[in-house]
Amino acid sequence: MTSTELHIPGLVIVEHEFSVPLDHARPDGQQITVFAREVADPDGRDRPYLLYLQGGPGTEANRPTTFPSTPSWLPRALQDYRVLLLDQRGTGRSTPIGALPGMTPQQQAEYLTHFRADAIVRDAELIREQLGVKRWSILGQSFGGFTSMVYLSIAPEGLAEAFLTGGLAPIGRHVDEIYAATYEIVLERSRRYYRRYPDDLKRVREIQRRLAAEEILLPNGDRLTARRFRQLGLMLGMSDGAEHLHYIIELPVGSPAFAHDVASGVSFERNPLYAILHESSYADGCVTGWSAQRLQPEEYERHAEYFTGEHVFPWMFEEYGGLAPLREAADIVAAYQWPRMFDPQQLAANEVPAAAAIYDEDMYVVRDFSRESAAAIKGLHTWVTSEYQHNGLRADGARVLGHLIDLARGRA
Repeated sequence: MTSTELHIPGLVIVEHEFSVPLDHARPDGQQITVFAREVADPDGRDRPYLLYLQGGPGTEANRPTTFPSTPSWLPRALQDYRVLLLDQRGTGRSTPIGALPGMTPQQQAEYLTHFRADAIVRDAELIREQLGVKRWSILGQSFGGFTSMVYLSIAPEGLAEAFLTGGLAPIGRHVDEIYAATYEIVLERSRRYYRRYPDDLKRVREIQRRLAAEEILLPNGDRLTARRFRQLGLMLGMSDGAEHLHYIIELPVGSPAFAHDVASGVSFERNPLYAILHESSYADGCVTGWSAQRLQPEEYERHAEYFTGEHVFPWMFEEYGGLAPLREAADIVAAYQWPRMFDPQQLAANEVPAAAAIYDEDMYVVRDFSRESAAAIKGLHTWVTSEYQHNGLRADGARVLGHLIDLARGRA
């Protein structure tokens, strides 16, 4: 472990780098680096740790600022904790995932199977031990909540408390059940969008017509296709997503602004792990087999204006130039038999104080499956609310985290 201390206005930052095994079953094998940024109030450097597990998969932790406070939940967290912002393996300043040059597709795929939530938990446990921490608390957002459930399953002895936001994953359900359910939500969210912005229905149909007839290029030279444009629906699960989508659709097609905003709105190339491992984040003991591609409803054939959501497809590894070097590896990963992530018996016997926010309006994590999982975790306090979309922790972080802390500690 190496550490560097920094100071920014109102915060003390300690940057840590840890060496961990690529494959935790082979602790003496290939090593990778995992980065974590410790953030503390100047007067709170001896407070207990709160480990933050970011959404994704494949996305690094928030970068802290103080004016305004980012992330928005950080000031509330620092009242009780010092926070460890983990760049999960393969993201941010941790050993990155790129094109993996010099490897065969089979070797690339084998490498990529070591970046799921269970490996992240094993990393966290090594980090906890190296920092000399007996137990710490965790805050898991979205995929970070899935990772928190894995933590409760395989290493609960390292936890003092667990807080989950929009991140209660289905336990033991096949990935096909999950994608069938999320498609229904996204189709309804598309219809809801056009009720809010009725003029955009005509605009989107015209955009789709032009994309089929003309070659419209994005800034990196990729051709914008109709199905790639549909992926802008990923925005619709956020509280401000419909507005962001509308402000793209209103731009003149073919203008530099339109091309730039579409490219940044559906950018999977910065964090390729998302495209490769998203379906595996739901694979609690199954093969994913490009589930979203297989389960896509017929409505998409009849209605060009409907958007897709948090779905990944094999064609992305052809149409996104930056993903192309991993195309064959992605197919191999899609055929991989993933082991179980969650231990139902351990979760049913859970003794870690825990609380979870379940969002009625969540487009990405199906509410009914989340409630089913909540009932399977002993002692888990739930807050089911329609006040927020999936980004409740970002939109109103101090309130959301504060309420979960109170729930877990029996104060609410």
